[in-house]
Amino acid sequence: MLLLGCIKEVSDYELVISLPNGLSGFVPVTQISDSYSKMLSKEVAQGELLEDLNSLSDMYSPGMLVRCIVTSVEKSADGRRSIKLSINPKMVNKGLNASALAQGMLLSGVVASVEDHGYLIDIGVTGAHAFLPRQKTQNCVKAVKKGPDLKIGQNLNCVIVEVKNMGRVVRLSTDRSEVAASLATEKQNWTLSNLLPGLVVKARVQKVTPFGVKMTFLSSFTGIVDFMHMDPEKSMNYSPDQVMKACVLSVHPTSKVVHLTLRQAFLHPGGSPNQLSSGRMGAVVEESTVKAFYKQFGAIFELDDGTLAFARLKHLSKNRKSFKPGAFKPGCKHKCRIIDYSLMDEMCIVSLKYQIIEARFLQYQDIHTGDVVQGKVFALKPVGMQVKVGEGIKGLIPSMHLADVILKQPEKKYSIGDEVKCRVLECNPAGKKLILTLKKSLVQSNLPVLSSYEDAKPGLITHGFVVCAKEFGCIVKFYNDVKGLVPNHELSSEHASCPDKAFHEGQVVVKVTVLKCEPQQERLLLSFRLSGKPGSEGKNECTPKNKKEVKYQVGEMVDVKVLKKKDNGLEVSVLEGEGNVVAWIPTTHLSDFVVTCKLLWHCLQEGDVLPRVMCLSDNGERIILSRKSAVISAVQEEQVVRSFSEIEPGMLLTGYVRNVMPFGVFVEFPFGVTGLAPKVSMSDKFVTDTKDHFVVGQTVIAKVMSIDEEKQRMLLSLKVSECSSGNAAAESFALLNQYFKEMNEIRNLLRKREELSKARGLCDELAPGKHLQLVVQDVKEDGSALFSGSCVTGLTVTATRYHLGDKKMVPGEKAKALVLHVDALASKVYVSLREELLKQ
Repeated sequence: MLLLGCIKEVSDYELVISLPNGLSGFVPVTQISDSYSKMLSKEVAQGELLEDLNSLSDMYSPGMLVRCIVTSVEKSADGRRSIKLSINPKMVNKGLNASALAQGMLLSGVVASVEDHGYLIDIGVTGAHAFLPRQKTQNCVKAVKKGPDLKIGQNLNCVIVEVKNMGRVVRLSTDRSEVAASLATEKQNWTLSNLLPGLVVKARVQKVTPFGVKMTFLSSFTGIVDFMHMDPEKSMNYSPDQVMKACVLSVHPTSKVVHLTLRQAFLHPGGSPNQLSSGRMGAVVEESTVKAFYKQFGAIFELDDGTLAFARLKHLSKNRKSFKPGAFKPGCKHKCRIIDYSLMDEMCIVSLKYQIIEARFLQYQDIHTGDVVQGKVFALKPVGMQVKVGEGIKGLIPSMHLADVILKQPEKKYSIGDEVKCRVLECNPAGKKLILTLKKSLVQSNLPVLSSYEDAKPGLITHGFVVCAKEFGCIVKFYNDVKGLVPNHELSSEHASCPDKAFHEGQVVVKVTVLKCEPQQERLLLSFRLSGKPGSEGKNECTPKNKKEVKYQVGEMVDVKVLKKKDNGLEVSVLEGEGNVVAWIPTTHLSDFVVTCKLLWHCLQEGDVLPRVMCLSDNGERIILSRKSAVISAVQEEQVVRSFSEIEPGMLLTGYVRNVMPFGVFVEFPFGVTGLAPKVSMSDKFVTDTKDHFVVGQTVIAKVMSIDEEKQRMLLSLKVSECSSGNAAAESFALLNQYFKEMNEIRNLLRKREELSKARGLCDELAPGKHLQLVVQDVKEDGSALFSGSCVTGLTVTATRYHLGDKKMVPGEKAKALVLHVDALASKVYVSLREELLKQ
């Protein structure tokens, strides 16, 4: 279908085109002309910029009228129709042939090459060579204001001045007065097969209807003027046989239906339609008056400034059921909001929908970096998740930003239609680019938003996220692509030998301090150390803040420093920019693994810094923190319930044992929800004594079996067979990996503090899986055995009856054993002599 359109927006890769009846389409950069596409391909092949290749913004401006042809209509992921167009003369003028070209015809052409005395113009007609002399372009070049010369790829309205050799040679003019005065006549032999939009014709009124005017033109053609394209000054004064100028708006390729416009701005080729003042976009009009209602299309309104506006049928009410035609009689008043402006209809587009009138955002220009916005998920892709923020506004949440941790299977957490609360990382209205984050630490942050290098003043404390970790330090990114370097010595109060192991891509940094910034060079030096002056260790002792000044949210990540060690936990201070808040980490919350909890408590000393600890509860009197990785991941990935009303049978929840009773185990979850796992649901094995299976503080995954809403109680199952999410092997390996990672940290701490006796118990020669040569010392009544050996001097080495296998042990006998577990605090080593384990 051929259409006359008006350029609405220009970007690097496309032109956004306003089409008749409030529609919009886009012209990709590859659909300008053959000569321009050839230059683009050449630039890509050479890998360097071509001097004579100009960008679209160098040649096109909003308000320019262009002839287009529809190449495809597709439905996008959010349900909106996408109209793809082309302004390539080869496609627009494909109905013309060289012999049909005649003097006075108004054609669209594109500059193909620049010559000494003029320009070769591509008019898309096979066999025709069109030339435009320089003297015929002077006032056109001045009006366009795109430089002293026309450029390859520039679209022009051209009048044929001379035709030679049966149309093989054509001379053109772009003189503004000649173009504006051009008129399509019968002598030019136009047919329905080659009729072009943009042509101005003399038309005669044939019939006037409530929906528009039917007209005849070029002696035998019939055209329709709809209600939006009648001249507003004369719309009530049309009569049969009246003759006037009209402009062709569109030509349907198969039905040959021709639409015309009688609006004055289109009756002089080369002109531009009226534009809306930028201040009116998004304005709410308290009282707009209905001028006309068309039951199949919508309604015309008169706004408070006297201009006309159109509301499509779907924008007159919330839905079809609530629509009342009687409310749209001429003279009725309504509140509306201007949501768009149709250049081709010279009319505002308005909506009467309450949710649009009250909407916070209507266009990309309304959104600012750092804004917290609500979005609705409409697509999940490998690069991330697409969300709809408003009518016609969509954004991308990159995979890295779907949670505080990298999600391996985001489709398990998010579904199409989910409402999400996110924060704007970057917004580029010109390119309609909106990048968002769902990282809780950023969304909930109350610290300043760092969105430009000029804002990065030394001493500023803010939140950022790691995009790269190398041996020299970490690259941290903020908003609007602002990024800086945290050198190795500024990563923590103690030297970090391997930053790439301590930090990972996408990790949210609890807080980061600006040390130095050079805005001109876009250089930014940062620190993760919040102890006052950079490089000072222990020089600024902070006094505890009054607890009432700070309130922490469950799930909030903080860095802490150990103040005091107590029997059942650690008293710590939350590291702040100016001081600290006292909090508590129970020993059982130092790790997911019970044995590791005790080891960590033993290893840590006053003054040690623990990064990325999560707030578990803050009741106003005491802040409880946790380092349990499984619990932290559950909160960050939203695999939690915040209240009893959210609980459903079948849910898998991560929590920790609160109490072990003879009749079962009480399990607590983040946000204070608790449940009971009865004795029969505690294990796949028969349970004699509950204390043999679970201990207080142990991390567990529980399945909700039933709920009693009235009594606010729920029953759980802790059976491994029922509490797997589907991939038991992957879950087991992940747990083992976390265990070995924590054990490695403890080894390093012990070696650093030169606690050689305990470090030896955890060193590589006694690591789980290692083979040892031992001597049987004693066999006990319960069937277990004690061993000795040169490699285990000073340690108690035990194998249970089960792990002796079928072997009968005799004191003094030599035996080969495999290390199962090392309890460094108790100086005990547990081994196995079973053949199936030794052979692996």
